[in-house]
Amino acid sequence: MSSPLEQVFLAAHDDLPREAPGSEETTALLLRLAGDLPERPRIVDIGCGTGPSTLPLAAATGGEVVAVDLHEPFLQRLRTRAAVSGLGERVRPLVAAMDDLPLPDGEADLVWSEGAAYVMGFDAALAGWRRLLAPGGTLVLTEAEWTTATPSPGARAFWDANYPAMRTTADNVAAAQRAGYTVQAVYLLPVGRLLPPAGLPARHPAGGRPRPGGAGRGGPGDRGA
Repeated sequence: MSSPLEQVFLAAHDDLPREAPGSEETTALLLRLAGDLPERPRIVDIGCGTGPSTLPLAAATGGEVVAVDLHEPFLQRLRTRAAVSGLGERVRPLVAAMDDLPLPDGEADLVWSEGAAYVMGFDAALAGWRRLLAPGGTLVLTEAEWTTATPSPGARAFWDANYPAMRTTADNVAAAQRAGYTVQAVYLLPVGRLLPPAGLPARHPAGGRPRPGGAGRGGPGDRGA
């Protein structure tokens, strides 16, 4: 990351308690919506930042988390936070681009991404991250969405310029289903506490291969939520 815009973005996020909308409470809620997981799940947290979701996921599930971000200083802070929390042996920071992940197919029982999928686009995230899921695996992500059919002209102009692909919940559910996921749950995150408009988990059919026009169950992935 070296462009002036990226530098401003990173400076604005420096020392924030989290780099994306959400909270520990909503992370816990989305984890419940994801459904059953193995006893010690393998988790990949994409766009993890300094670990506001990574550490609660590791603590709540007893699993191991590969924490992916492209900004090394975020991961350095995550290492420190994980060590202080006693989770250092179960958190593996990985510097990588979310659209070019150096991870093998079937690596994860749970793929997680809060407030980051928009960077590559919702459809691209659904398609690109699916290979990471083990059979029966779950994808959970949050996405910015339109929650009204009649946004203000200012809001429409801003998002049309900055994220023209932004859609409604119904449109994103349909996109996940077309991508081969079964959408298990959809939750509209509350506003007012730096929270995103929607959380969406999903899942693939058994065997890890998406059904044409079908979906998984739990979060976008082998499952859908």
